Amino acid sequence: MIKAIFFSKFDTHEGMSPKVLHQVPSDSIVPSPNSPTASLFSFPSISSYIIPRQEFCDRLLTICVSRYRVLGYPVCITHHKYDRNEFIFNFCIVLEDSGSSGNGSGSGSGNDNDDPVDVNSYLSVVRKLARLMRGLEEQDEFLSKDLSPPGTGKVYALCEMVLEDLNNYCECMIPIDASNTLNIKLFPTLPPPPPLHQHHVPLSTVNLPALTSSDSVSNWDLTLLRLLPHINGVNSVRTIARLADADPHLARSALRHLLYYGCLLLLDVFSFGAIYACTAELGVFVADRGMQEECARYVCARDVGNDDDDDDDDDDADADVVMSGETLIALYTSLKQGQSVKTWCLEHGDALVGVDVRRFVTFGVIKGFVYRVHKYAIATSATSAAMTAATNTPTISRRTTTTTTTTTTTTAKNGVNVWSPQISAAKANVSTGDEKKGRRSTDLDLGLGLDLDLDLRRYLDGAHCFDEICTDLGISERELVAELKGKRWGDVQIIHR
Repeated sequence: MIKAIFFSKFDTHEGMSPKVLHQVPSDSIVPSPNSPTASLFSFPSISSYIIPRQEFCDRLLTICVSRYRVLGYPVCITHHKYDRNEFIFNFCIVLEDSGSSGNGSGSGSGNDNDDPVDVNSYLSVVRKLARLMRGLEEQDEFLSKDLSPPGTGKVYALCEMVLEDLNNYCECMIPIDASNTLNIKLFPTLPPPPPLHQHHVPLSTVNLPALTSSDSVSNWDLTLLRLLPHINGVNSVRTIARLADADPHLARSALRHLLYYGCLLLLDVFSFGAIYACTAELGVFVADRGMQEECARYVCARDVGNDDDDDDDDDDADADVVMSGETLIALYTSLKQGQSVKTWCLEHGDALVGVDVRRFVTFGVIKGFVYRVHKYAIATSATSAAMTAATNTPTISRRTTTTTTTTTTTTAKNGVNVWSPQISAAKANVSTGDEKKGRRSTDLDLGLGLDLDLDLRRYLDGAHCFDEICTDLGISERELVAELKGKRWGDVQIIHR
């Protein structure tokens, strides 16, 4: 909220110093001798920054004084018609700096309960106001010819309307003359969106088709218009780009815009081999009867042919398959680490009749009381030399490897399950490729070749989940696990966290 607006210029007649000509509210910056109210701060202490040297003109300035932040854009117009051949002025906005501890007696009187002021939203206001006034001054000497006493005249009326309209409506449209109008709108600065990767699954939170059905659709980004039909809460970013025949980098950039404005949520790629567990936020779901009813409507199975089922408008759900809150709570609490969704479905098959399992899991993830247990691969340092030698081997032909393995599962000190493949026997065959042309590799007969070694190696540091690896390399999780069992990778541990 704006606390004050004032107009100041360099006075070449009285005192040869900066002078405040108009201020709203009155006496907020420079009080009159008989004023009963005190000023927000001492103007002489910052006057050299309000009307600075020419090196600081025509740029944004922010001054923190007491508990306030003064935003200004000093303008210097050089012309022989002015005294001293220049005219320097500044329109300033005063905001309350909630995050500043202040100085002197003001340090203990801050409003700790006030929301922090978004300073970035007001920077554009100061800049636009200064540039408009510069143009008016250069055209008609709008400011220099205004000899109205303080508290009167067009400039004072302009400051008063800007303050009231921005504080009340966050926008203003003020006609100045027959050919100039001041149009300002406050746009809040949103926090930066979370990182968006190829394996993320975007889920719309608004009706995207309705947004593009207006007359302004011609102003939309062409890439974004091609992506919207494929955003259904199932397709990953990479899949959406492929279905839309769009460049992956342009697709990610377009989706980031929707993510920035809160039009999308990010989910994980759903699979029945994934593991989900509940968080401490499950208590909120247990206590909220309305959320349970919303979940019951959302998880009802739809027609097989209806894929566009991720909107929150579920009023047309079949009432015969609506589940009770107790059943939903029992199903969510049965999710646990070490148990895949497939195993969970087999154990609770009777209770899941008429339930869309993907929507059931997605609802918990959206509300925050269910989280995904990801898989990560870590190659020990002892195998780094072998990995380097493997990646430096020239790739002449595709290699198929048949491997017989056994696996062991151990529990680390921190309670994380660690899976380590143990190689018992292996043999490699080299083929020309002609005899196996058209043959698709299975989980143990990959045919990946050494050309993937260099790409796969950089993912074996425990910082990349299986969803990311499989999406970037274009392979399935089954093929990835089989490849990690290969002898050239040595001891690779797969952890769940």
